[in-house]
Amino acid sequence: MTLVASLSRHRRVFAFCAATVALHAVTIDWIGARLGAQPATSLKPSVATVRLALPQQKASGIAPPDIAPATAPQTTRERTPDQPAPRPARPLPLPQPDAAAALAATDSAGADPLAGLEQAVAALPAPHVVPNIEAPPAAPPPVAQAEAGQQEQPGTSLEQASTRRYKVDIPPSATFDLELARIDANGTKWSGSGKMVWQTDGSTYHTSVEVGLSVLVTRVNLLELNSEGEIDDAGVAPRKFTEKRRGRPLTATHFQRNDGRITFSANERSYPLLTGAQDRATIPFQLAAIGRANVNQLGGDIDILVSDNRDAAIYRFHLVGEEEIDTKMGRLVTWHLARPPKPGTYSARLDIWLAPSLQWFPVQIRNTEANGALTTQTVSKISLNKAQTP
Repeated sequence: MTLVASLSRHRRVFAFCAATVALHAVTIDWIGARLGAQPATSLKPSVATVRLALPQQKASGIAPPDIAPATAPQTTRERTPDQPAPRPARPLPLPQPDAAAALAATDSAGADPLAGLEQAVAALPAPHVVPNIEAPPAAPPPVAQAEAGQQEQPGTSLEQASTRRYKVDIPPSATFDLELARIDANGTKWSGSGKMVWQTDGSTYHTSVEVGLSVLVTRVNLLELNSEGEIDDAGVAPRKFTEKRRGRPLTATHFQRNDGRITFSANERSYPLLTGAQDRATIPFQLAAIGRANVNQLGGDIDILVSDNRDAAIYRFHLVGEEEIDTKMGRLVTWHLARPPKPGTYSARLDIWLAPSLQWFPVQIRNTEANGALTTQTVSKISLNKAQTP
């Protein structure tokens, strides 16, 4: 009986030790899983409810300078006074499954019903202004000619212009899932999806945008943007921007910092490279960096030279105010920035919503065209990426 009791007692001790070891192993694994590094972390909407005091609005009262390229664009045939002004073409009807090739069609008047969708996803629509050239006036008297000779000649305004250097705090790397919705001027509705990636190591960056459109039961890839460059004292500093649209060749924009010029593969124009110049893919992140560094900077006009694949213009943003927007991430408190149309330069309105409690990331972008067509892209998910060299 003594031997049996001893064995039974040893078995109980062994079982207790084994249970203790197993419990410790489970605890260690759980702690390791919680502390282990993750390549991407989804931001939670619950943190997007913090409200900040809005800065006092201070408009400059000075219009942004007009931009003229060093090499003038091709001239447009003038019309006589009795000719009517050109009218934009009517939007195309909703395409059928066998009409996918029509998605790439476009003209200078912006007849493509997908043009606004492509432009809005890129965060900065390319200017599509229909020329309205009047017949040449009669020759002015000699006095008027002398006064005109003292005025600034075309192509010199931007050469003499300068833009403000803002304090910046570059946002961290992240991947954005996007929902896209468009309503044409005639009421036709479109839906699509996209992805935007922002990657930086603090000294260099790379960002990309991919856009797809849902047509009936298929998805058509429409647009791909890529931008790469450095991070300097003025913020995001693009070096090369490329754009690839469906059915069109790849175009490139070069920010030649040694020469201080912006040049294009699509034409022979060039512009001076002003402080803080951006491209269509980087402008939302530059605005985010300005807000992160000092919110009071958003209280005044924000002038930034922005280039697309064949042109450039100074865009003036102003703070509309604080707004709450609904997303798949939940209801987000945002700061709404707007760039109104500028006659003769760009006819569309651009609105960007930044979320201060989500790293000041852009969470909604909207493009409103002159004809009333509306395109909105809204984030459905934001994932922080592991910092690495782009």
